[in-house]
Amino acid sequence: MDSKLEKDVSFLISMNMKKTVSLRTLLSGLLLGVLTVTVLIRAVPGKDQPQGPAEWETDIRQFEEQDRKAPPAKGGILFIGSSSIRLWDLSRDFPDIQPINRGFGGSQIADSIHFADRIVLPYEPRTVVMYAGDNDIAAGKTPQQVHQDFVTFTQVVHKQLPDTRIVYIAIKPSLQRWKLVEAMRETNSLIQASCQEDERLEFVDIDTPMIGDDGKPRPELFAKDGLHLSDEGYKLWTSLVRPHLIASP
Repeated sequence: MDSKLEKDVSFLISMNMKKTVSLRTLLSGLLLGVLTVTVLIRAVPGKDQPQGPAEWETDIRQFEEQDRKAPPAKGGILFIGSSSIRLWDLSRDFPDIQPINRGFGGSQIADSIHFADRIVLPYEPRTVVMYAGDNDIAAGKTPQQVHQDFVTFTQVVHKQLPDTRIVYIAIKPSLQRWKLVEAMRETNSLIQASCQEDERLEFVDIDTPMIGDDGKPRPELFAKDGLHLSDEGYKLWTSLVRPHLIASP
């Protein structure tokens, strides 16, 4: 083979090897990119991921830190539950009772059970006001499951604090979750029946007053998201809950 032909063959072989290496490099880079994106997606908590008590650990530790700095007086009135409690300006609406707000948004009744020994029992409240169950139904729990969680919560509280009154605010009929209203109302009925069997338990019906003449939730009672309460909504709740607090011994 003459020198020119040898050079041509060597050149072609060299180019093919470079192409092969480049292709391998490109494929390796693409694979690494896919793996990186997958890891990042899994690392970001999504709405569809299951929730559990561990999700609220930061909130609970913040409550405990508040308690260390300024311990609430024992024997007071404790509000607990989901975002409807957390967002409630209790000091504004109940300035005479110095309420303790231990609402943590997105929580279910089971979460309040889990953390009861940290954000309920230490205060030895004479009255616990609870709003929860809304997120429970939205997460797929049945009315029977939510009712049983409520019963369990009352048992946990009364085991250590047998004289504590528990005031349960009914699951609200909201614009955003209107399709779930029947399940929510069934839950309310089950919980109300339990409250009627124990003088330490009280049920606050906020469903009926929140419904307009058209049979749907009154829009003025809700924030823009159609789920959380507006100032008008909290004014209504305050007027409905206050009589149950005045009755506290």
